[in-house]
Amino acid sequence: MTDGNMQTAWAPERAIEIAAGTPPGGGLDRVARALAEVIADAKLLDVPVSVLNIPGDGARRVWTHVDRHPGDGHLVSISSPNLTTDHLAGLATFDHSRYVPIAILLTEYIAFAVRADSPLRKGADLLERLASNPGGITVALSTALGNPNHIAVAKVTRQAGGDINAPRIRVFDTALDAVADVVEGHAEIGAVTAASVVKELEAGRVRLLAISAPARLGPPFADTPTWTEQSIDCVVGAWRGVTGPSGLGGAQIAFWERLLDDVTKHAHWQAALARHCWSPMYLNGSALYAYLSQEREEMRALLDELGLLPSG
Repeated sequence: MTDGNMQTAWAPERAIEIAAGTPPGGGLDRVARALAEVIADAKLLDVPVSVLNIPGDGARRVWTHVDRHPGDGHLVSISSPNLTTDHLAGLATFDHSRYVPIAILLTEYIAFAVRADSPLRKGADLLERLASNPGGITVALSTALGNPNHIAVAKVTRQAGGDINAPRIRVFDTALDAVADVVEGHAEIGAVTAASVVKELEAGRVRLLAISAPARLGPPFADTPTWTEQSIDCVVGAWRGVTGPSGLGGAQIAFWERLLDDVTKHAHWQAALARHCWSPMYLNGSALYAYLSQEREEMRALLDELGLLPSG
């Protein structure tokens, strides 16, 4: 049997593992579990599928595990822009080119959250603080400096007229810990993916000042204004994708592309997008590689402009 490229078709012979670099409940984990659930519920595979959590080191530890499985189509990992920004910022020695990117699935936008009793009532209050005393603001985010969350904070700070390096940044391996840091009063602001604040938002423990989306999201974020609405140019998203280990063959890549195409068309996946307030962004093949190349150049320029590239 051959596929459209006249290659011998490949199918998994044992269980599939989807690795995530955050703990259960974290941003990458949520995508991994949604993907695994749709594959299982829709019976898209004849073998079991499971999620493997390998948190730590700013979600970079998972790639050490991926490195141990070259050419193995039974393992993929949830990827994000961090593979680019971590490398550019000098936090990692590897980037997307070390692996086999298969697809981008979705984008998550960044929510700016404060405790429910915070004196910061709206985005304008934060902008005023960032202009007058940016060093007095402590921000919790995940999972690394220089990533989309940090870029969003830097863009808002710069447009407020403050020093982008002045806010104190507390970095966590999962957005859930960053949100907890805000609730506990250690950080005044949390800049995390929107889905990460839903539990605390619905419990009334946090309030949102703004979101970095191009337009308002659906419930429970329908009342949260975008930064654009508040005259701040900050549309920043963190995409989530699927990446395989180095050495995958064309037939293995084709298998995963077909599977993910089926997943993203399924009603259960559409329900997951709505449930987590994720924005669809499906790219594979040459369009994916073109996007990653363009993103790298844009990120390099942006990090340089914001002073987040290492010197030398």
